[in-house]
Amino acid sequence: MKKFLLAWFVLVAVPSLAQQNVPVIQFDSVPDFFKLPPGMNFGEVSGVAVDSKGHIYVFTRSNSANGPAYAPSAAQLLEFDTNGEFVREIGKGLYGWSFAHTVRVDRDDNIWAVDKGSDMVVKLNQSGRVTMVFGRRRESADDETGPWEHPEPPLPAVNGLFRQPTDVAWDSEGNIYISDGYVNSRVAKYDKNGDWVKSWGDKGTAAGQFRLPHAIAVDRSNNVYVGDRSNRRIQVFDADGKYLRMFTIDVPPSPGTRPVVGNTPTGAALANSIGAPNSICITPGPNQVMFVGESTFPGRVFKVSLDGKVLGVIGGSGRRLKQFSGVHQLACPSEREVYAAETSNWRVQKLILQ
Repeated sequence: MKKFLLAWFVLVAVPSLAQQNVPVIQFDSVPDFFKLPPGMNFGEVSGVAVDSKGHIYVFTRSNSANGPAYAPSAAQLLEFDTNGEFVREIGKGLYGWSFAHTVRVDRDDNIWAVDKGSDMVVKLNQSGRVTMVFGRRRESADDETGPWEHPEPPLPAVNGLFRQPTDVAWDSEGNIYISDGYVNSRVAKYDKNGDWVKSWGDKGTAAGQFRLPHAIAVDRSNNVYVGDRSNRRIQVFDADGKYLRMFTIDVPPSPGTRPVVGNTPTGAALANSIGAPNSICITPGPNQVMFVGESTFPGRVFKVSLDGKVLGVIGGSGRRLKQFSGVHQLACPSEREVYAAETSNWRVQKLILQ
């Protein structure tokens, strides 16, 4: 009886908590925008970023055909011009490439790649040369080399080392913020010179705690937004890690929505998936807004004000153009132009919002 009442409460709680009157944003997806070399394909696309010239950087889990089925090297960093024409591969065969996670471009057009498999964040200049590295890949000669375990409670975090980091962002002073990640459940802060400052957060559900900080962004006022995916919320901090507020996205999926992968969630599983922030980006300029990509299901993209109000919903679950699955990273050079990197659909979509 208790289980029945709990399931009933979850089912009725989702619509009761939902934000009402959320408009559907009309948009187009540019077909065949990215022109890869003949015979080349994306793998799972986990990252996308845009620089000041409008060039697009795609971090994809490709290049694994020559590796074993278990734990292959799966990371390529590719650059495309403003028309989607292929420019080059950056860092081919780099020691830090293992399992691509996200890519960002800072205000000086440096390219930052976050690799979940090697536990590293790599900074490259426009020439494609490595200028800084954060974290360290475990050596193949070490006895403990292998997948990270997930003990409860988690092992203590170590300053300067990461366990499956997820994303990177910067404030107006050039300080660096790294979300770390699948194991450590914290945010690490470095100064502009790459010197360690501090970290905050641990695993949990209380304010200031995380269960998978999967995405991070900073607004023009130096507020730090952390997509706390498994807690289904976005937490906001000041530049010193002081907790300010949090918000959730409570917009139920359209009836009949189906996932690209797996069974359609119901009950508690559905409640925990709605609005779970898989990816976030904040537009430049004085009037900033945020775009948030949901996890695999229901798989939508949302336009959100920085105080957490949902301004509109974009697309839904599926494999066709203008549908999504696993929007793992978003790049938003403007309110009208958004790039969505999808892991489940192995692609990047260029979206033009009307």
